[in-house]
Parts: sequence; structure tokens; C-alpha cells
Amino acid sequence: MSLLRFLGLGHAGRGAGQEDAASVRHIVEALDRMEPDAARRLARFAYVLGRVARADLAITADEVRAMERLVAERGRLTEAQAVVVVQIAKSQQLLLGETDGYLVTREVAATTTRDEKLALLDCCFAVAATDGEIATTEDAELRMITNELGLGHHDFIAARLAHRDAVPWLNRERPR
Repeated sequence: MSLLRFLGLGHAGRGAGQEDAASVRHIVEALDRMEPDAARRLARFAYVLGRVARADLAITADEVRAMERLVAERGRLTEAQAVVVVQIAKSQQLLLGETDGYLVTREVAATTTRDEKLALLDCCFAVAATDGEIATTEDAELRMITNELGLGHHDFIAARLAHRDAVPWLNRERPR
């Protein structure tokens, strides 16, 4: 099934939104031309980022922009293509939620190298830190993702420390 049909754009009608539909169709057709394994990896990457963004039950505009930037950089996509990928991942995250999140993350673990897993974990922390503070719910989700990726506690701590400015309990002044 093509991504166009999945988005309901396979048979766009004529009318006021025809130019918009043509623009979206062009973007989706470019995504359709991606090598299938690369497209799956990118979709999984975006989906896992969406797990972190939704951990506090709300995906903010800043988190969406961070996800789009990361997907564009990692997927070597145009900004418009990254927007489409993130919106699809965000919609899937809202529709399918936790069970699929676990399955997708386990698939990432089975198909990536240790370095790729660490890079994904760093990106997840970056999304969680977009508002300047990693909430406890986001921290818990990041810990689950770390475990599902087959990474250790020391990997989690190293990634957290790299984003320590956004971890409130690491920035409190210690009593003397």
C-alpha cells in the first residue's frame, strides 16, 4: 500500500485544496521512493521519539519541532518530508499507544547497532528536554526505552548526564 493511499490522498479531488494536495502528494511520493528498509528504520525512529514526547500525555509544539529536526537530520529528508513522517508517527502513537511502542522499540533493538541505539537514546533525551525540563514521566519512559533497546543502566545515566541541565533533581543545590 502506498503512503499516499494510507493518508487518504490517493484520489485527491479537484477544488480549492488541489494545490495543497499536490504539494503533499509530491512529498509523500518522495517518501514512497525511499528504500523500504530505510523507510522502516526512519518510521521506527520517529515512533520512538513520539513515545517520549507523549510520555506526559501531551505532545507540545516544541517537541514536534525537535522531532522534525531530528528526523530530517537522521533521515536526510527535507523539512516538509520530516513534517509528514513526524505527523504520521505522532498520529500512530496517539492511536496505538503503549503496546505498539514496546513492539516498535524491540524491533529497533533487533535491527540496529549499539551506536545507533545510543544515538536514538540521546535523541529521545533531546526531545524530552525541549521544554527545559525532563519530567518524571518522561524519565520513566526513557528508562523503559533504554531497557527495551537492550542498553544498560550506565548507558541511561550517561545519556541523562548529557542532558543534565533539563533534569531538575540533578540541578538542585545540595544542603551543606
